[in-house]
Amino acid sequence: MIAVSNLSLRYGKRTLFEDVNLKFIPGNCYGIIGANGAGKSTFLKILSGEIDQSSGEIAITPGERMAVLKQNHYEFDAFPVLHTVMMGHKKLWEIMLEKEEIYAKADFTEADGNRAAELEADFAEMEGWNAESDAANLLSGLGISEEWHNRLVSDLSGNQKVRVLLAQALYGNPEILLLDEPTNDLDVNTIAWLENYLADFTNTVIVVSHDRHFLDAVCTHIVDIDYSKMRQYTGNYSFWYESSQLIARQMSDRNAKVEDKRKQLQEFIARFSANASKSRQATSRKKLLEKLNVEDLQASNRKYPAIIFKPEREPGDQILHVEKLSASSNGIQLFKNLTFNMHRDDKIAVIAKDHNAITALFEILNGKKEADSGSYTWGITMKPVYLPVDNNEYFKNDLNLIDWLRQYSSDQDETYIRGFLGKMLFSGEETLKKSSVLSGGEKMRCMISRMMLHSGNLLILDEPTNHLDLESITAFNNSVAEFKGPVLLTSHDHAFMQSTATRVIELFPDGFIDRQLTYDEYLENSAVKDKRTDMVK
Repeated sequence: MIAVSNLSLRYGKRTLFEDVNLKFIPGNCYGIIGANGAGKSTFLKILSGEIDQSSGEIAITPGERMAVLKQNHYEFDAFPVLHTVMMGHKKLWEIMLEKEEIYAKADFTEADGNRAAELEADFAEMEGWNAESDAANLLSGLGISEEWHNRLVSDLSGNQKVRVLLAQALYGNPEILLLDEPTNDLDVNTIAWLENYLADFTNTVIVVSHDRHFLDAVCTHIVDIDYSKMRQYTGNYSFWYESSQLIARQMSDRNAKVEDKRKQLQEFIARFSANASKSRQATSRKKLLEKLNVEDLQASNRKYPAIIFKPEREPGDQILHVEKLSASSNGIQLFKNLTFNMHRDDKIAVIAKDHNAITALFEILNGKKEADSGSYTWGITMKPVYLPVDNNEYFKNDLNLIDWLRQYSSDQDETYIRGFLGKMLFSGEETLKKSSVLSGGEKMRCMISRMMLHSGNLLILDEPTNHLDLESITAFNNSVAEFKGPVLLTSHDHAFMQSTATRVIELFPDGFIDRQLTYDEYLENSAVKDKRTDMVK
């Protein structure tokens, strides 16, 4: 267990947290949420001892081992993959190294024998004989095949390193597990594996993630950082979000009677409890939402951007026709003979093992890249608007945000420009910030302002939730779901894909699959799961 008492953290005059009092109990998974810059990752660093708090105390049950997902992807480059994972259990790894050193001695003494016996006893108690097989099983579960297990970490790609570091954190069943953005760079199958692993994990998990589906799948509690305070709620992210929205609406309804409000809240809790009882999470954890008191719920104080896509004109009957389109990069085939018709009500999720294939397709359709062969035709009424995965080319000047957005607008009026920036929560002096010094999240919010200004009737979205906080992701998700026009999209955000897509196209180097299914239906489709045996060639 971790007990946090009167914790505060200050940087100069800025207070990140104040008087935090929390307990993290074994058998639960706690999701830490808050706006960008609220201090989510910083809080994990305080818990792990990486940085010191300004005041207050953190008490951890004696003897409990804490494991942390490392963020430095180069820290273990000089070590074999399997050894890197086993280093996650520091005490066991040190015992293994000392044993090896003692047995390698040419002048083995009686003292060495006694020490070796002590080490062997500790080694057996920790089930050290299973160390390598346990590490190998974790690696395999996370998609690192056996051929890589004895290679150096430096030989791996970036997303392979992420998986190795995740295996290192999970290794040895730690009593406390701290995970900062564990789903980054994982594919949908690996994320599902991790969700299952954590759902069955009986110790304490504290996680920071922008992946709402992941938070819903694994979390029993949410810890919300808001206005320098941290409050803990029972339930997953969706429960926290919807309950806070319900209470906000109730607070604005001055005429509703207290008993009416209480009844609404109790019905809401009962509905979520019934849904949770059918989930994997509920069967592996004993916390029940029925125990939650309505007085425990509070409306969130955070602001959500107003993302509204209003097309200049309705799309006609002819949207987009793609005929035998093929593309490659540096001699590597990305996709081949892609053929499909897009309809007015289509929201198409495009997926691929190699994300470069999706980006190449979107760039071809936007005239930024030439196809190897094939063709595409837009309907004459169509005005596509594109949100690229890499937006650095748009931010190479020192224009302030008003002038930056003005360069994309036919209406040069400052009030008009400020209106679009304001919808994305840029106001006052923030609008005078130079575009070249923006954070990743601020750049994405600017790009969304630009999209709204363009008033397109078809959206092309390449990883639109990257760098956004949960509030912006939620607002963007809702806006795309409500958008009346067609959409081409891709995202690692499972909840975004499931709640918006009505059709899925998966790209392969030698073909594609096109199915009129939701994202979850596609993933569960037996024909798709069976190694894509019915792939269109």
